[in-house]
Amino acid sequence: MSEPSFASLLPVLVTLVVALASRNVLVGLFAGVFVGVAMAADSSLLLFVPTLIGDHIVPEIADRYNASVLVLLVFIGGFVKLIEFSGGGTAFAQVAARWVSGKARAQFASWGAGIMIFFSDLGTPLIVGPVFKPLTDRLKISRQKLAFILDSTSSPVAILIPFIGWGVFIMSVIADAFSANAVATSEWDAFVAAIPYQLYAWLAIAMVPVLTVLNFDYGPMAQAEKEAAEKVVARPISPLGERSKARPVLVWLPLLVLGVTLFATLNHHGFPFEQVAGSDFRAGLSAAYFLAAVTLVVLIVYTGVQNLLGTFTRYIEGMTGMMPIAATLVLAWTLGSVSESLGTGAYVAEIAREGLPGGLLPAVVFLLAAIISFATGSSWGTIIIMMPLAIPAALATGAPLPIVIGAVLSGGLFGDHSSPVSETTILSSTGAGTTPLEHFRTQLPYAVTNGAIALAGFIVAGYFDIHWIAAVAAQISMLVVLRALFRR
Repeated sequence: MSEPSFASLLPVLVTLVVALASRNVLVGLFAGVFVGVAMAADSSLLLFVPTLIGDHIVPEIADRYNASVLVLLVFIGGFVKLIEFSGGGTAFAQVAARWVSGKARAQFASWGAGIMIFFSDLGTPLIVGPVFKPLTDRLKISRQKLAFILDSTSSPVAILIPFIGWGVFIMSVIADAFSANAVATSEWDAFVAAIPYQLYAWLAIAMVPVLTVLNFDYGPMAQAEKEAAEKVVARPISPLGERSKARPVLVWLPLLVLGVTLFATLNHHGFPFEQVAGSDFRAGLSAAYFLAAVTLVVLIVYTGVQNLLGTFTRYIEGMTGMMPIAATLVLAWTLGSVSESLGTGAYVAEIAREGLPGGLLPAVVFLLAAIISFATGSSWGTIIIMMPLAIPAALATGAPLPIVIGAVLSGGLFGDHSSPVSETTILSSTGAGTTPLEHFRTQLPYAVTNGAIALAGFIVAGYFDIHWIAAVAAQISMLVVLRALFRR
């Protein structure tokens, strides 16, 4: 297409519609790629599939940047699987639980443990939840409240860290959009610059200690807490469980090796005084995760948690378990490449330039991403769909890129907290021992509160600039006002 038109949006729209209908982003991406290639390719029906694979999918996999991301994800998957299998996270949380007495301390301890186990957003609820559930039951804290704490320390923490799976994934999507729009900024710099503007993540993390300090709950959560306080039977704290040989060292020592190795590798390239190339960063991070995994394998075998063959089998399982994420990324890259050839970015930029002030763009982007993530329950899928559209719109309107990127990530994260079909909703409720519906029902008012503050924050940021400290201050003010009103 010589002149980009509304038709250039068709692959993205098909992706969105199919993802919403099927509740599966991977299926939606495949449908969008299929339609995009059909629009862009000039081939017969017989040659269509070979063209799709040979001219579009294979080049994306063979690209040096993309290949390094896929290799890194494999190493991350293996390491995270070993951490979860070792029982070290459970042992770490169990030690923390021994020093806890009182409701407030229990909530702070479970919140802190969730933050410390940042390396696996989906694993955090299943590691921390079963450990703290007997303690919170004994202290008459509702399981809905525990599920809320688990949910607030999984994805919201993971999305802020550049060197785990979330960060690698997001930077790959940003890099693809930057390449399509000839942006010279590195994806690392863009991600780091956007961290203060991931308003929803900061609000979600901060809400737990704020509510704990205020001793305040509202909506269905207040009723759940009241019912938990009226329970007479207290459950005893359970022992560590099947991983009785697990020790906290199985968590902190591999993470220490990871950090030291990464710093030493990047320091060889001039870090922190010189900018490190993205390829060097990914290579160093892959080496760090590999050495951390080797350390963990030795510890698992040495402590008798599992023999060498069984440990290696788990490591391979973790690597192969990253295949759905790898497939999602490959299809996302392919969709981006096809959309670029159709002129999607140029068309979106033109629409944004003519009809939207740059100051309002972050708020509009956040709102659209929040709606998509709520409907699909997928923050990653929302980021894949919105990032290639938001970046050219930001360039066209002059809106600050870090704020717009932060709006995409915040809107995507909103779905993880508010959607009943989100993976983290299901896993957090499972880890806390409640139902997904109860968790969704009690957490929704909190998610909407933070979403409203984030939306207002992005309106202000679009015109005057704002970061997470101001957003959290606004959250505290709102909760204090709500507490006063409810107490009256």
